[in-house]
Amino acid sequence: MKDKFMLGRKVGMSQFFDESGLAVPVTVIECGPMVVVQKKTVESDGFTALKVGFGDVAERKVNRPDKGQFAKFGLAPKKHLAEFRTDRAFEPGQEIRVSDMFAVGDRVDVAGVSKGKGFAGTTKRYGQSGGPDTHGSMYHRRVGSMGANTDPARVLPGKRLPGHMGSGNVTVQNLDVVMVDGERSILVLKGAVPGARGGLLEITGTVKSGK
Repeated sequence: MKDKFMLGRKVGMSQFFDESGLAVPVTVIECGPMVVVQKKTVESDGFTALKVGFGDVAERKVNRPDKGQFAKFGLAPKKHLAEFRTDRAFEPGQEIRVSDMFAVGDRVDVAGVSKGKGFAGTTKRYGQSGGPDTHGSMYHRRVGSMGANTDPARVLPGKRLPGHMGSGNVTVQNLDVVMVDGERSILVLKGAVPGARGGLLEITGTVKSGK
């Protein structure tokens, strides 16, 4: 169950000065407000959860099932929908602000889609060291040995090879909340979070208890 959850959009990175005057790298996130679109219960669905919407969108860009769900509670269409398993007492049509969920000192996990790097070789993709740069080696950023020859006479599964890099689901855990602004819907976290500026993020209470 998630007691604390939020949808947001990455604004960018900045710095925050702590009480001792040290500069701390932080990420600024535009969080919510979210609107509860559907409440799932054990009686009707077999579990408890909240379906929430974030970000305005033109009605013509919403499919018919979602459009009907928004119209049921007189809500404006939302661009992003997400479901969180929780037993928090929110009702359909209710607005959830970032200050309702988080406070300074909380720790959160942030999930998002990492930056796409396109097709990359093993040096960039996995950080392999590469071959010698001098003495005419002619072997600088290539893959390396494919494995033994006669036995097993094939490339073993898991061999690190060139391919698509980035654009994957990534979760960063245990980030400190350093500022919450409910009026401006801003959440500031210590450190970096996945994705590019403007990317969608899911912020939830951390699953880890210690540092």
